[in-house]
Amino acid sequence: MHGALIVFVAGLIAGAMNAAAGGGSFVSVPTLIYVGIPSVSANMSSTIALYPGSIASAWAYRRNFGPILNISVKALFFTTLVGGFAGALLLLFTPSRSFDRILPWLLLLGSLAFAFGGTIGACLATHYKPKNSFILLVQFVLGVYGGYFGGAVGIMMLAMWTVLGLEDIRAMNAIKVVLVAAANTIAVLCFAVAGTVAWRQTGIMLVAAATGGYLGAQLALRVKPSRIRIAISVLNFAITGLFFYFRFS
Repeated sequence: MHGALIVFVAGLIAGAMNAAAGGGSFVSVPTLIYVGIPSVSANMSSTIALYPGSIASAWAYRRNFGPILNISVKALFFTTLVGGFAGALLLLFTPSRSFDRILPWLLLLGSLAFAFGGTIGACLATHYKPKNSFILLVQFVLGVYGGYFGGAVGIMMLAMWTVLGLEDIRAMNAIKVVLVAAANTIAVLCFAVAGTVAWRQTGIMLVAAATGGYLGAQLALRVKPSRIRIAISVLNFAITGLFFYFRFS
């Protein structure tokens, strides 16, 4: 009962984080590992559990959808979908022991991208205007990362779009939520069929994350994005620090 409550609360927080800015897997994956699930299984279970939350968030943002310059949302969606499939297959063939070694570095990468992605994107925007083919290639790579782990993948997308010169955070957030869902769609199917999923904990977290996803989207439309990002960045770095401490202590 104690473990179920922890998983439920973590699902609420993770769903709200994903809707508000991203980084929900920074809470969901460590929580599932904490309650005794092996790391690869925890990552698969987290992906499935957070998936309905991303759909709920997309519904909440439905009035804010808009095109990404001259790149169609359909092209970005299918590119991300294919990348997510590749990332899911990569995770299925990754041993838990190897993933245990990789996870702290994935958390660090995601934390840095979350905290500084927008700033880096703004700096790059003054020096480089990428072509559509390059943007789609980067989107594919982000899809692979999203299907494999996904921590802060939404923020990485926002940073890339900042390079393109986009400034409407609500419009970008809406498309980001849809594309993160695309990266996870095939991954969810792959994990459900071929992966080792902790279905009991996944079910609890799924319900909580869907609720948190909708509430988080409503909150994000009312609170300054900078305040949300600072709070989530602090939490991300704290969790990352704990993983490095226990990994190398």
